[in-house]
Amino acid sequence: MHTIFILNGPNLNLLGTREPHIYGTMTLKDIQELCEKKATALNLQIDFRQTNHEGVLVDWIQEAKGAAKGLILNPAAYTHTSVALHDALKAVDLPAIEVHLSQPAAREAFRAHSYVASAVNGTISGFGAEGYVLGLDAITTLIAARP
Repeated sequence: MHTIFILNGPNLNLLGTREPHIYGTMTLKDIQELCEKKATALNLQIDFRQTNHEGVLVDWIQEAKGAAKGLILNPAAYTHTSVALHDALKAVDLPAIEVHLSQPAAREAFRAHSYVASAVNGTISGFGAEGYVLGLDAITTLIAARP
């Protein structure tokens, strides 16, 4: 059974109450439960985490190199600011999917650029919590394709 890290960045602990017209009404715990159900169906184990600290996300990405077969990352606001996340993703060389609940490119201009996008295999955005489920399907495909 493969382990997948699902890592969540700043302010995602406020889901359900933070700008529900953008991020929906599901809590992060609801999304974790959705992911656990999907992971079981895919015969995967997930390690689901959230932090508001960039360095912690970097540490977790590095930890994934020895502990996981792939990772799903919602970098949240660090998407648009963090070269450190980009570099960590490149260093671990694992299949990785970037996930966003909203569609960043359709929002404020500063959200149009992702530092993470060039370091992951793909980005899923604009599908709300379902994006995580799609991410688990995608990461399963990527893992199966690796030699």
